[in-house]
Amino acid sequence: MAQTQSGATGLLSLPALLHRNAARLGDRPAYREKEFGIWQCWTWAETAAEIEALALGLIELGVNEGDFVAVIGRNRPYLYWAMVAAQSVGAVPVPLYQDQGAEEMAYVMEHCGARFAIVGDQEQVDKVIEVQEHLHQFEHLIYLDPRGMRKYDHTNLHRYTEVQDQGRAAGDGCIAELKRRRDALSYDSTCVMLYTSGTTGKPKGVVLSNRNVIETARNSAEFDHLGAGENILSYLPMAWVGDFIFSIAQAYWCGFCVNCPESADTMMIDLREIGPTYFFAPPRVFETQLTNVMIRMEDASPLKQRVFHHFMGHAKKVGGRLLDGKPVGAWDRLKYALGNFLVYGPLKDTLGYGRIRVGYTAGEAIGPEIFEFYRSLGINLKQLYGQTEATVFVTVQPDGEVRADTVGVPAPDVEIRVAENGEIFYRSPGVFVEYYKNPESTASTKDEEGWVATGDAGFFEEETGHLRIIDRAKDVGKMADGSMFAPKYVENKLKFYPDILEAVVFGNGRDHCVAFINIDLSAVGNWAERNNIAYASYQELAGHPRVLNTIQEHVSAVNRSVAEDAMLSGCQVHRFVVLHKELDADDGEMTRTRKVRRRIVEDKYADIIEALYDGSEKVSTVTEVTYEDGRKGAIKATLTICDAEVVPVTPHQVAAE
Repeated sequence: MAQTQSGATGLLSLPALLHRNAARLGDRPAYREKEFGIWQCWTWAETAAEIEALALGLIELGVNEGDFVAVIGRNRPYLYWAMVAAQSVGAVPVPLYQDQGAEEMAYVMEHCGARFAIVGDQEQVDKVIEVQEHLHQFEHLIYLDPRGMRKYDHTNLHRYTEVQDQGRAAGDGCIAELKRRRDALSYDSTCVMLYTSGTTGKPKGVVLSNRNVIETARNSAEFDHLGAGENILSYLPMAWVGDFIFSIAQAYWCGFCVNCPESADTMMIDLREIGPTYFFAPPRVFETQLTNVMIRMEDASPLKQRVFHHFMGHAKKVGGRLLDGKPVGAWDRLKYALGNFLVYGPLKDTLGYGRIRVGYTAGEAIGPEIFEFYRSLGINLKQLYGQTEATVFVTVQPDGEVRADTVGVPAPDVEIRVAENGEIFYRSPGVFVEYYKNPESTASTKDEEGWVATGDAGFFEEETGHLRIIDRAKDVGKMADGSMFAPKYVENKLKFYPDILEAVVFGNGRDHCVAFINIDLSAVGNWAERNNIAYASYQELAGHPRVLNTIQEHVSAVNRSVAEDAMLSGCQVHRFVVLHKELDADDGEMTRTRKVRRRIVEDKYADIIEALYDGSEKVSTVTEVTYEDGRKGAIKATLTICDAEVVPVTPHQVAAE
């Protein structure tokens, strides 16, 4: 049915959707970008013209059908256009993370055999040039920002606008060739190749077809009633599947406007100026904003603090019920309306969330308290569960059925089954074609009937039909006494506290759990400033006795909460350390999407883990770090090992397993 609908209208590719939007929505805004403090705007008709000029220029430059074109840089309309221009000429765009080091970038470009790269600025040009001799098929590099590029050798280096100019100057032959290539695109043509984050090894190239992308965009847009009137802020990495679906696929299907911030530093200001109606952010963004709100309230007058906490207490009680359309008494409604005038409305406007109609979070589980905070304000924040291999959507939360402890029901046209060992499998029109050049991994992930193994463990609630995710299947284990070990459950509770940025819990096969904690430098630094506590570095602040005492209180509080869950009460944290450095993607400890590489962390800090278990009170360690310029160094530290208060687990609780 879905295929027939798209096929009947000839919308078999993103270039075809672009052509439709230029014809039907030609004078409506398609892209905005803030540059030098001023918002620039392009309509759908202007966007189509810009993309066609670049596509013609790529043909002139020698891009062939089936070539791979790397796209690297921050979110800019020009780089989004580059991906659709590559598709228009029958090539495959491969977006890369802009903060990747040259070595990581080289692996992806060599693996896919990229002949061309389109990059944002001098920094990205330098990284490609640094590894160019290792890229055996690479030929041409196109850059967008000309600053700093004047003295480079331009033999195989081209300015973006000049490639467009050459395209515009091309004769009828190029235009005819472009039309032939666009018309040759089918539902089964490759739309994009996105590389996984590589939590357990080298990243894999996930091949997504036009069918995967367009069917997913259509189904998800219809589910949330998205239309051409939406505005989104595109600030997440373009190499991430979520950004590709939200900022390209859904934008092209619906015809809504994509807004690109001026820089990462101005993102929050730009968010307030745009006031998006449809918004996506990983939990870390919502956690950071909540932290900033709480920091500002601590600096507010006593009267403002009392008003804030009074009305937020009421919002917590009735805000979510009002949002879900459930019965709420007249007095509670009136009090909530007053709270909206005094607190909730101004706060949402300050955050940039005043116009949000649909908001999503995914990638990692969000803390229930954080999730409920935003919903209590009247923000329709929902969770989804997805994967790159699913073209994002596996489950979604219908309006009125949104909960913090589940990820909802199967997304439209998605089937889900749970194996006996708890692992979740799905199949849908969004299921990826293959892992590029990796038939073994493809076969182990997707069977002949199209079922994909997620690697996550969970179960369906019998009463609601909602899916609950416990943890990564490979991370779920058993404590020495046989009780369940699910580290993510505890880590998410710890990360609710504004001064805890990251947590990693260990304990599989052991008689108790221990944890690593990263403090949030922004939150804890603000606290230190207000309390006249001087510090010279992250390491010094992380080891301050008052900071350790505060974190100890948080861990003990989390233990009391964990103890209430009979199935997971054995996961209480007995001992912990506050690490001397933040876990970092450049050091291989996290992925570019900020997922902890648990096994790498466990191996790298094995000496600290051993000290946590052998009863030591302190541990001295030396850690290799990578600086921004790529140089390696070492940090020496002596860490204090802290004990946490643990709630005794009764034999009855263990037996409940």
